[in-house]
Order: sequence, then C-alpha cells, then structure tokens
Amino acid sequence: MFSPLLALVQEAAPEAGAGTAMLGAGLGAGLAVIGAGLGIGRIGGSATEAIARQPEAAGNIQTAGIILAALIEGVTLFALVIAFLITL
Repeated sequence: MFSPLLALVQEAAPEAGAGTAMLGAGLGAGLAVIGAGLGIGRIGGSATEAIARQPEAAGNIQTAGIILAALIEGVTLFALVIAFLITL
C-alpha cells in the first residue's frame, strides 16, 4: 500500500532510504524492549503472588520464573539483532 509513496520518497532523496531504515530499526528495538519489560514484569508479579499463596513451593516457582525470564530475554536479544541487521 505504501510502496509507491516510499518509492517517491527514495527517488526524491536517495539518502532517505538509510534514514527510514534507521527509524525502523529504532522503532523495532524500542518495541522489543518494551515487550520484554512487560513480560518480565508480569512474570515477577505472578511469581510473587504464587510464592505468597504457597510459600513451600517458592524454590520451584523461582526456578520457573528465572527460566521464563531468560527465554524472554533471548527472544528480545534476537529481535534487537534482527532490527539492527536490517539497517546494514
């Protein structure tokens, strides 16, 4: 839908393509970090509630929370790498 518009902008200013790529990478990185922050925040809140309800299961809950947080961080790092590789 926006391809003809982008083509017109790139014809008018050849260096605009690099600017839009950098803008896209910045937006992608920002969204990835915001998503990771929300996900880890929910994990922390839920783990705290679960430990408060069942203190005897605290070890298992903490282990699961750490594993889930690591998985979210891994996906976020992947998204950041892809976002910045697009600009090259």
